[in-house]
Amino acid sequence: MNINTVALTGNLTRDPELKQFGETTVCKLRLAVNERTKENGEWTSKPMYFDVDAFGRTADACAQYLLKGSHVAITGRLKWREWTTDTGDKRQAVSIVANEVEFPSKKEAEQGGTYRQQAAGATPPQQDFREQQREATDATFSGDDGIPF
Repeated sequence: MNINTVALTGNLTRDPELKQFGETTVCKLRLAVNERTKENGEWTSKPMYFDVDAFGRTADACAQYLLKGSHVAITGRLKWREWTTDTGDKRQAVSIVANEVEFPSKKEAEQGGTYRQQAAGATPPQQDFREQQREATDATFSGDDGIPF
């Protein structure tokens, strides 16, 4: 059995680039994810950078609503490619093909101003159903539900 699944959260290092290849729309993203490591007894963050490609409607939404610095969650798959340069050197790269891109919550967007709300009349996505459910659950949870753990 082979599994090729990636899930990352991080911040965009630049504005999304929307490109058209024939009838295919692709949005190129650059994602920074911090890795926490302990060096000499001190915790430090080391950034790792990933190239992400989103296609179709996902690409259009990314280009419309995201900016440099936006916090996103991405699920997708790894794509490996290989090519030969004009000088005959072989090169290779691994990128991520996004199946799903989760944008910041409405609350986060309002605080950080990461959505584009330009003249096109675009409005940010509404609060995600998980947040609505969590708020409803938090408001009604009594703490005594009879679950033995």
